[in-house]
Amino acid sequence: MSMRELVVLGTASQAPTRQRNHNGYLLRWDDEVILFDPGEGSQRQMLHTGITATDLTRICVTHFHGDHCLGLPGMIQRLSLDRVPRPVAVHFPAGGAEYFARLRHASSFYETAELAVEPIDADGQRITLGIGTLEARRLRHPIETYGYRLVEPDGCRMLPERLAAYGIAGPDTGRLLRDGHLDRDGRRVTRDEVSVVRPGQRFAFVMDTGLCDGVYALAEHADLLVIESTFLESEAALAAEVGHLTAGQAARVAAESGVRTLVLTHFSQRYADPRRFHDEAREHFTGDLVIADDLQTVQVPPRRVPSPG
Repeated sequence: MSMRELVVLGTASQAPTRQRNHNGYLLRWDDEVILFDPGEGSQRQMLHTGITATDLTRICVTHFHGDHCLGLPGMIQRLSLDRVPRPVAVHFPAGGAEYFARLRHASSFYETAELAVEPIDADGQRITLGIGTLEARRLRHPIETYGYRLVEPDGCRMLPERLAAYGIAGPDTGRLLRDGHLDRDGRRVTRDEVSVVRPGQRFAFVMDTGLCDGVYALAEHADLLVIESTFLESEAALAAEVGHLTAGQAARVAAESGVRTLVLTHFSQRYADPRRFHDEAREHFTGDLVIADDLQTVQVPPRRVPSPG
């Protein structure tokens, strides 16, 4: 059975706290297990999740500030220690290649794992996966930063009542779905006549950024949006100065972009009460809202149900 869920490893921005580990997020999406922005302690946090380095298929880094990448050395070495038997792709801003090289070889170890190093060097760059497309969009932060979104292709849902009206059943249904048409009783029946589009699912990951076009492009129609909300509106001026979002801004992005489930994270240590993020976001966003906690699991919502035309 396929599984689509987000596992949160850490939710603190800049510095960990007693309650919050540095950043780290795992996305299980069918056969892909993608690690996003492993900060310090991510390897240990994974021990609590049941997900191992052997499960990883891909690592995505948004930028090379320490709270988003200082877990890379340990994670990369763990891939070799566990002798992961397949290549693990790694994506990061191409301008930070020197930082990646330093982190990859931060200490002496016997490297056996194979990393497929695939830097991001253009806004809108797409990587084709078996499950869809991974797209990177440029964000607004003091250093080169990209967010990511995973887009599943649209499919189709066959409508039993329309199939029955044409007397189509059994293997003929499969042939119609595969070929796009079926000749029956002197008439050609097309797939579009007996089906509706089933929208593919979308996941978006937006870290350190001020408001910009890239934020909205990533969030557009996301079933699950993971987005930083470092500050509250009372520090909106500071957020703009340092290239971050407030909870209210993140929630407005979600509302305007048709997001279904919104996950807020990357909280400044200045705030002790996470309910303040919830209350501020709820003023703008009426969908499913999650204020992320370390080691929390969030399910990708079920596919949108298409309505017959």
